[in-house]
Amino acid sequence: MPNFEYQVEQFADLRILRYHIPNFDELTLQKKLYIYYLAEAALCGRDIIWDQNNEKNLWLRRCMDLLYGHIKSDEKGFTEFEVLYKRILFSNGIHHHYSTEKLKPEFDEDQLNRWIQRLNQQELNQVGEKSGEEVLAQLAELLFDEFYMSKRVCQDEDQDLVIHSANNFYKDLTQNEAENFYKEQIDRADEKPVSYGLNSRLLKLDDQIMEETWKVGGKYSETIQRICHWLIKASEVAENDKQKEVIDLLYQFYQTGDLKLFDQYSIEWLKEQGGEVDFINGFIEVYGDPLGFKATWESLVNIIDTEETKKASVISENAQWFENHSPVADSHKKTEVQGVSMKVINAIMLGGDCYPASPLGINLPNAEWIRELHGSKSVSLQNISHSYEMASLSSGVIEEFAYDEEELALHKKYGAIADNLHTHLHECVGHGSGKLEPGVRSDALKAYGSVIEEARADLFGLYFMADEKMLELNLVPHMDVAKAQYNSYIRNGLMVQMARIGIGANVEQTHMRNRQLVGKWVMQHGAERNVIEKMTKNGKSYFVINDHKLLRQLFGQLLKEVQRIKSQGDYSAAKELVERYGVKVDPLIHREVKERYSQLNVAPYSGFINPKLELKTDDEGNIINVEVSYLESFLEQMRRYNKEYCFENAAT
Repeated sequence: MPNFEYQVEQFADLRILRYHIPNFDELTLQKKLYIYYLAEAALCGRDIIWDQNNEKNLWLRRCMDLLYGHIKSDEKGFTEFEVLYKRILFSNGIHHHYSTEKLKPEFDEDQLNRWIQRLNQQELNQVGEKSGEEVLAQLAELLFDEFYMSKRVCQDEDQDLVIHSANNFYKDLTQNEAENFYKEQIDRADEKPVSYGLNSRLLKLDDQIMEETWKVGGKYSETIQRICHWLIKASEVAENDKQKEVIDLLYQFYQTGDLKLFDQYSIEWLKEQGGEVDFINGFIEVYGDPLGFKATWESLVNIIDTEETKKASVISENAQWFENHSPVADSHKKTEVQGVSMKVINAIMLGGDCYPASPLGINLPNAEWIRELHGSKSVSLQNISHSYEMASLSSGVIEEFAYDEEELALHKKYGAIADNLHTHLHECVGHGSGKLEPGVRSDALKAYGSVIEEARADLFGLYFMADEKMLELNLVPHMDVAKAQYNSYIRNGLMVQMARIGIGANVEQTHMRNRQLVGKWVMQHGAERNVIEKMTKNGKSYFVINDHKLLRQLFGQLLKEVQRIKSQGDYSAAKELVERYGVKVDPLIHREVKERYSQLNVAPYSGFINPKLELKTDDEGNIINVEVSYLESFLEQMRRYNKEYCFENAAT
């Protein structure tokens, strides 16, 4: 789109981007209304993710909103307060969206005290009937006490993962109590088990452990009712009866909290619905729970990119070929791959855990038995990827960390194609591949399950990118596409991604652990043949691939082992692999990367401002159009959302 401003602003370690919706104006009014109502449902669930991330987040947001209106832009501390405010808004709470560590203010407690003293009692009542001293005490503890709720997701094997995680999934109980609670519930003989604990908070009250279900009449009731209101409106203007059936099942699930209904909804959502518009809405991913039970709320409204889907669907149409030719053990392959689909989509509205930091691809559902019996649906977000690509053209990151002009030229020629293809393979046939051995449950790997699964999907994509089948299927113009991706993956996994974590810290985030695990494993196991070599040039370190063919073999070997670990539910092997390769970083390389990256003045994390959809009516009040605009700033959008989509009690 000519003159479209992709990067809007940058602060702290974040840059804010926009994404464009292609051809929205050409849609029929019915489709626009269907999108609008689904988009409202996506925005209405915002409070859920805030509260899930930490029980004090909604109260904190209200305090920050209130204080922001009282601090003058030219006074001491304003800039530092505004940056923290934006970071909290970006992260959906007090903990960093990626590292999950608590955000730290750059202003001091005395400044906070002066700002709170300006508030009268009526204003203080907006954050609970408390005195200024009480508000200050609570805020000071939350903002300045580094040991209080220090990490949203603790993955330190030496700690109690429940007690030391500041999320709001468990209350007043230990990791052992939580694990035993679900161990007693799970029926190991059930071949179609529900995802126990997916939509509830677990708490202990009067020595009794109980679940607080997220549903109408349960926790988040008012918010879920608002979501349901817009789902009903969407159903009335859906493109076809199949879409209405899917919405109705989701509505019933929200009303009852019945996870069997959620499985039914997931199965119907998988099937071809025949329309252009699709959506995700619900409690989906379990990355935010170190035990892998509880799902954060998210939503995505999208429209199919027909032309790009035609290209990408080649992968899903050949899913059985990929499965048959996978380097994993035959006993861990699916004999018949069913229901695997691949679509390229354009995002229209991001919500919950998809906003403002968006995924590039999604593969659902997560229930292993549904995937084995009914398949999975993979989507790749074309306009989101395009925004990232456009914003990165002038960043200088590749120029800084690529070893030579040949590596740089290869990236510029094939980097975008390579990234898209790897995403397609990762989401569609990577996550959609393999099977568990009889009696093994998908939660057997516990805290290490998510890392193993992401490594499995990444390795599947990496292995097949370098197969001549890519040329046969016309997915690449040249096999150098695989070389470009291999260079990028090793460069990122062993170096560039370290810019995202603080000096002295371990790797905590699932995808970062996965990438480092893969990079370190293949480097170590290829050391005798010098497959990957650490080089120094002009005092700077680089990791250079000397043999891309041998590297592919190593990817295949690791894929076979990772699939075995998952298929057999080998917890001890998963723990050994992740802790040995995925957690610790080389402190010298880490410091070097941080220094080199800082010179570029490029934020390592990105997120998005949503387009604004507005109903237009005629003089008689009839809806005549839905218009899209891209004019809101980051703070304008966030503060509007704070007012228009705030339904949960923020008192603390």
